[in-house]
Amino acid sequence: MANALIWFRRDLRLDDNPALQAALRAGQSPLCVYIHAPEEEAPWAPGAATQAWLHRSLLALDADLRARGSRLVIRRGDSLAELEKLIAETQAEALHWNRLYEPASIARDTRIKQGLKSRGLTVESHNAALLVEPWTVQTGSGDPYRVFTPFWKNARQRLDPQAPPAAPARLPEPPPRLAGLDVADLQLEPRKPEPRWDTGFWDDWQPGEAGAAEMLEVFLDGAASGYKEQRNYPDRIATSKLSPHLHFGEISPRRIVAAVLARRWPAAVQPDIDHFLSELGWREFSHHLLFHFPHTASENLNPKFDRFRWAKPDADHLRAWQRGRTGVPIVDAGMRELWHTGWMHNRVRMVVASFLTKNLRYHWKHGADWFWDTLVDADLANNTQGWQWTAGTGADAAPYFRIFSMISQAEKFDPAGKYIRRWVPELAKLPDSALAAPWEQPALLRQLAPAYPGRPIVDLKASREAALAAYSGAKA
Repeated sequence: MANALIWFRRDLRLDDNPALQAALRAGQSPLCVYIHAPEEEAPWAPGAATQAWLHRSLLALDADLRARGSRLVIRRGDSLAELEKLIAETQAEALHWNRLYEPASIARDTRIKQGLKSRGLTVESHNAALLVEPWTVQTGSGDPYRVFTPFWKNARQRLDPQAPPAAPARLPEPPPRLAGLDVADLQLEPRKPEPRWDTGFWDDWQPGEAGAAEMLEVFLDGAASGYKEQRNYPDRIATSKLSPHLHFGEISPRRIVAAVLARRWPAAVQPDIDHFLSELGWREFSHHLLFHFPHTASENLNPKFDRFRWAKPDADHLRAWQRGRTGVPIVDAGMRELWHTGWMHNRVRMVVASFLTKNLRYHWKHGADWFWDTLVDADLANNTQGWQWTAGTGADAAPYFRIFSMISQAEKFDPAGKYIRRWVPELAKLPDSALAAPWEQPALLRQLAPAYPGRPIVDLKASREAALAAYSGAKA
């Protein structure tokens, strides 16, 4: 039986893994390898939070492989050079991997495929990350979509309700002498003298395929019913929280869709299910946009904003935003949730992004860079699309006049103040009436929360008016 290398990247699962299935269908003996080469993803090498998750995800994948009689062979270095070494050491006749869609990864993978194919090796890439490939969904004129609704109407028709292939029960053991590193050798976790800033992550997350499957099951049994409305409230368990598992490929979007469509939902719940599927559609849309417009990871999709008058960042104000010390409770709660858990509720992501890009009027890249380093679901396509949407510079962008009211967002979506009190505990003693805008009751704030900023770092009303004026000029 010929050996085939299965090159794992962000597809850290055995269930619905097309590269692995392709080797098995071809009668090849799969050898599972992971090559650590973050510099090849520059300028978007993985951030600190995603590296901490990756450590545990690799451990989980290796454990799953060992339970099936195999193991994960880990190497570090130039991907092509390491693959060539592995091919020589194993006499592999084929190489399979699942595609990545970021610009740097596409260029690297194309070079590797061309180089190895020219030497007579069978090299195949597969789709494991998306529901539909970016080049298959086009407008009537053959162009990529820039608006979500018609994109999803087209893409949704292509969804496959069939359950994808499950993980194989057994896999062959790699040659005993095939050397590899331990996961710890990659030094992905925070190291001394750094404090273990990731400790709080693991109260909320279980990296790996089993954790992803459990998260999906919990969501379908609970929060899926009522999802369309409840997902907007950050104080509730009302979202799937599958985004980091999707980012690392610990679960496939096809598996999620199949699981959703396999259930019989009451008619009253169907709008919730449709909305959840549309959120998967937004993920697809973001990846398709990045594929067709790769410059948008660092540049505006809408060129009208290339001359926009962004404010010069004040270092103290930027740090106050990053650390949740802006004096605006809903913003500070979100930024502290991010720091403690590596994740932030989507509604609050839009709020903190609006504060940065419109009230402070800082370039969206400052926010995107911070999220990239601190989110465990730091996905280049989603991160880029999210920030450009709020800033008004991207596809389906929020209109320039849509500047989130920090006060009304808190009052509407955290009416009992549970979210703010959890993440900004120094405000816990304030009455509900003072939580959204405590600076409006300065005496009470000084008495009950003296450690909290006495006023926001920027006047919300004046900054809103200044942003409207600046954005009006850009649109004109």
